[in-house]
Amino acid sequence: MSKKKLSAEQSTELLKILKTRFEKNMTRHKNLDWGKIQAKLEANPEKLWSLNEMEETEGEPDVVDYDKKTDEYIFFDCSPESPKRRSLCYDYQAWSSRKANKPENNVIDRAAEMGIDLLSEEQYHHLQELGKFDLKTSSWIKTPENIRELGGAIFCDRRYNKVFTYHNGADSYYAARGFRGVLKV
Repeated sequence: MSKKKLSAEQSTELLKILKTRFEKNMTRHKNLDWGKIQAKLEANPEKLWSLNEMEETEGEPDVVDYDKKTDEYIFFDCSPESPKRRSLCYDYQAWSSRKANKPENNVIDRAAEMGIDLLSEEQYHHLQELGKFDLKTSSWIKTPENIRELGGAIFCDRRYNKVFTYHNGADSYYAARGFRGVLKV
């Protein structure tokens, strides 16, 4: 079995979890049909594997949009707090520059290993329109190159009923900061 492919049993179980979540949160994806989404997932086993990676790290992936131009369903991590992939600096460059107390990994490489991308600032704000997320945690988001070139990285959270975007050194990491992913299927 390929490393990035689930067994038939794992696929069936994950599809059941995703369908239940889809039906429980219809406000996130009005006018979308689970049958079409499931068919698309079954035709793309590597994407199903990535969704399983999101699920295994408690990201609670769910469909949040459909792109008609590309015919892709868009999944975000929809867990109430940042998924259990935390205490990571932003990227390999930041990780390798740390002389002491290096974290286990970095968000860019971890996301790539999972086959997902980080949410952009625009996507993060879209997520927050669907509910209230990161009330106690924060999430690294895709950082514009001009900020990264200066050594920084950005993250977001929701406090005082408002969504905030902040900055930090890319080499910083915190137990309450993870990252949220996006997957297009």
